[in-house]
Amino acid sequence: MDEKLMPIEKGKKAKPEKLKPANEGKKKNVKIKADFERTSWIKRNSIKYLRWNFFFSVIFRFFRFMLLLGGAFVILLPFFTMIAGSFMTHADVVDITVRMIPRYPTLATYSAIIAENNFFPILGMTALISFLAAFFQMAVCCLIGYGLAKFKFRGNGLIMAAVIVSLIIPHEMLRLSMQNHMGGFDLLWDLGLLGAPGILGLVGASPLNLMNTYAPLMMLSLTGLGFKNGLFIFIFRQYFKGVPDELEESAYIDGSGVLRTFFKVILPLSVPMMITVFLLSFSWQWTDEFYARLFFRQVAGQARLLPDIIARIPASIAVQTGTGGEELFHATIRNTTGLMIIIPLVIIYLFFQRKLIQGIERSGITG
Repeated sequence: MDEKLMPIEKGKKAKPEKLKPANEGKKKNVKIKADFERTSWIKRNSIKYLRWNFFFSVIFRFFRFMLLLGGAFVILLPFFTMIAGSFMTHADVVDITVRMIPRYPTLATYSAIIAENNFFPILGMTALISFLAAFFQMAVCCLIGYGLAKFKFRGNGLIMAAVIVSLIIPHEMLRLSMQNHMGGFDLLWDLGLLGAPGILGLVGASPLNLMNTYAPLMMLSLTGLGFKNGLFIFIFRQYFKGVPDELEESAYIDGSGVLRTFFKVILPLSVPMMITVFLLSFSWQWTDEFYARLFFRQVAGQARLLPDIIARIPASIAVQTGTGGEELFHATIRNTTGLMIIIPLVIIYLFFQRKLIQGIERSGITG
């Protein structure tokens, strides 16, 4: 029989249990701390630092620091070289004794690029086109991703498979077809609804030539057919799959329709993801060379977007062939132009880096 259940014998009194004082543990800790403080400084530090755990932690932190320092050096060295080279003259570039610090620093390269390459007008046009394209792609891909994630219909998997295929098709495979399509654009004839090409079938009319215009960029963004739109649709689909269905069901019970539920309930939750997709689309459009060379390649000597001016060397600082080091100096000028192009992206990232990282984490696409 358990001792706790045994009856108390007559004539014997139950001994009350001794209760430990509440502050006994606290007093013990205070005593240990006082004893430790009474010890000598040498003994205290020997107890604290002369341990295997401390040595292992120091070694681990040292190697981790060296690894991070080496990685940062490898990644940042090209940028430091570009920044240093942008202030060099031709004499500094060909001088083998000059490494990172220019001997005759100058701003002539920056001023020549701004004045002779029409940098700021092209910068403004590129910013406008990139903003519109990013906004249209964000809106269209958000709607498509929400529909593929939350609605069950025939062909859902087929559409998603087409989205995945669009991610793996090389751009060069579609160059000729896109050029022919935009050079003689007629939607009804392309769809086979008309027997002869013409602007919507008008007699005597010829197809539209959209080359050397910004219309193809806007059309691809509005219809969700750009090369990067497949990735954006996939990102939105993965994000909306993680949104609980109970939020939509509660909105439907309250009488909200599909569009009202999307704009009032789902869209406010998707702001970090929308900002992420917008920044990605803006950055890719800002530095895109494929579309810039495809749709504007017939314009000779005229730049429409920022990637067009990278290969242009200002005449005031160009070096004649045969003087020595002309190719290296011209490469330095092109690097300076590229540096001026990416500076706005760096500034945008500094302001929106928290939203960007938060959106990437919620998308489920990591690693």
